Amino acid sequence: MYRSRSRSGGRRFNGGRILVALAIAAFSLLSYCSSRSYNPVTDETQYVGISPEQEIALGLQAAPEMIQEFGGTDADQQAQAVLDGVCERLLANSEAGQTEWPFECTLLADSQTINAFALPGGQLFITAALYDQLETEGQLAGVMAHEIGHVIARHSSQQIAKQKLTEGLTGAAVIATYDPDNPASRQTAQVAALIGQLVNMKFGRDDELQSDRLGVQFMVEAGYDPRAMIQVMEILAAASQGNQPPEFFSTHPNPDNRIARIEEAIQETFPNGVPDGLDQ
Repeated sequence: MYRSRSRSGGRRFNGGRILVALAIAAFSLLSYCSSRSYNPVTDETQYVGISPEQEIALGLQAAPEMIQEFGGTDADQQAQAVLDGVCERLLANSEAGQTEWPFECTLLADSQTINAFALPGGQLFITAALYDQLETEGQLAGVMAHEIGHVIARHSSQQIAKQKLTEGLTGAAVIATYDPDNPASRQTAQVAALIGQLVNMKFGRDDELQSDRLGVQFMVEAGYDPRAMIQVMEILAAASQGNQPPEFFSTHPNPDNRIARIEEAIQETFPNGVPDGLDQ
């Protein structure tokens, strides 16, 4: 008698767990779908996790910590002035400057870590290690135009929304599949979590390629030769030949995989070839 009730109770418990999982999954999907927003620069509908004001506040809050992590700001005021000039030219002469984001470009003192990155809301950074690898103003414009693209496309906010969705669906899968009396179910939960990570990894790579396309657009609008961005990829590829690949590769796709896409974007912009007179 007692054993029979136990089995029945287990069935009721399993059913309740599945209902909870379905509720979590439904709420996660509803929250994600309700975060739709139209981006006039990219001309696409996207799903964002926070408001523009929250993005700006988040970036400003995180900036001091990131600056400290990379050894502070660089002491070379002339180099910072060059960076400021390039960023101002990109913003003053491209569609990027017509947006609401309060951009600020900072040269970091780290002379070992080859990297550039953008925080939500417009805080842009490049390390001295990468800055010193660049040979022309156009190449510097290519790096910063790419990072501006991340902000304009609201990739950080999109990633937050996707992460919330993934965590919700993964949590629902864990609740639905995990059985404390069956250790094998733990592996199923781990697989669900791994799938979630792989999904977000793909989105990240797509974001990088979109930023390359936007970077080409902003460079052209500001009078820079977009082929300088290809030169940046070649510089990064050469730097990867050492024993320790640049930190850049931990957050960006391999340059060899991006050159073809950049060339496609340039071809679409200039089907008859890149004209003379653009700054290298």
